[in-house]
Amino acid sequence: MPLEPVYDRALLLLGSKRNKVLTLEEVRQYGVDSFSDPDYLRIYGMVPAAWYRQGIRLLGRTAVECTRDALASRIGRDIAGIVARLPKTSRFSVIDPFAGSCNTLYWILRHVPNSQGMACEVDRQVYEITKRNIAGLEKKIDLQHSEYQPFLAECRLRPHHGLIFFIAPPWGAVLDEVAGLDLRCTIPPIIDVMGFIKTTYPSQRVLVAIQVYEKLNPASLREVQALLDWSDLRIDDLNDAGKNHGVLLGTSGWKPSS
Repeated sequence: MPLEPVYDRALLLLGSKRNKVLTLEEVRQYGVDSFSDPDYLRIYGMVPAAWYRQGIRLLGRTAVECTRDALASRIGRDIAGIVARLPKTSRFSVIDPFAGSCNTLYWILRHVPNSQGMACEVDRQVYEITKRNIAGLEKKIDLQHSEYQPFLAECRLRPHHGLIFFIAPPWGAVLDEVAGLDLRCTIPPIIDVMGFIKTTYPSQRVLVAIQVYEKLNPASLREVQALLDWSDLRIDDLNDAGKNHGVLLGTSGWKPSS
């Protein structure tokens, strides 16, 4: 008898399930095979059976690339703690140029008061599925199908809003379990994204939250930090040591007050 496939990162992100809509059983099997937890892939505040029952669907690649609730909520809380130290700013535009599932953006909006969410996704299939998924959520997100550069250039932002960017371009095959993540090799490189943001919004106070991996290429980290006025690297402790994700928080145009 043929062996049952292992539902892991290789199968869902790089293999035959990459652009397939997963069944509930497959979502749960991914949790079991990869994390020993059938309910691992919690998104939008729901376990898989609950979000699947509401008509929410994920491609194999999105199941791997999305930030699950536990980490997304922590990122949202970390951001809220920093923006509270931004003086004379009471409203915020939260922008995700690489939307995917929009789950992290959803959680940032839950934690940051008086915030509005905008996002773009270049992949047509991912965009269409996510557009349907988020339609019924209590946090409204303006999701566009676009490359990130024209989207950011054309964003209609109110001048008095603080700007928050969640930056998590696809890692693809860049993540190496031994060497770690090179921030210069994401698709597109985070260095390029940061440079475009600084050029597009030169006079506004910006907070960025860059999703990272516990093992980071140190030279690439230094290059990103050199573009920031202030930064703080925070790694979660939700997985096994050496395999945790985290966030690099940074600011441009201001520094958090003590």
